[in-house]
Amino acid sequence: MVTEKRATGTQTATGPLSILTCASCGKKNRIRAKDRGTPHCGTCGAALPWLVTATDDTFEAEARSSVAVLVDLWAPWCGPCRFVAPILEDLSREYAGRLKVVKVNVDENPRLAQALSAQSIPTMVVLRDGRVVDRIVGAMPKPDLAARLLPNLLNRSS
Repeated sequence: MVTEKRATGTQTATGPLSILTCASCGKKNRIRAKDRGTPHCGTCGAALPWLVTATDDTFEAEARSSVAVLVDLWAPWCGPCRFVAPILEDLSREYAGRLKVVKVNVDENPRLAQALSAQSIPTMVVLRDGRVVDRIVGAMPKPDLAARLLPNLLNRSS
């Protein structure tokens, strides 16, 4: 359990903490993983690009989300992974409020790589309601990746 000291007192919070920068006003926002809703900027109210890093220990909390979760299984030495990284950053900005990108370094988190069956990298796994709904292996250009993700980003009425 993590305890944060705030100007209004002490608040007890659990789960991993991420710093998300607002694409609209540039302010940094401290965000904890949450099951419902999407993060919004505390200054301007804009939907935040939701791109976080997870580990074997924090993945379960980060993967729970009311929006589609794209898990990027990557490694720093992987050329195609470095090609995909800025594309995923762009997509997290473009689909703010509809997509959460969770980056997992497979070298540092082998249990998670094995659990998500990452035979090669980059492997991107799309989750909806905790279930795998798509698996993308290898790098692809931004328009192709966006087209592949779009059916999973459509808002649901339920």
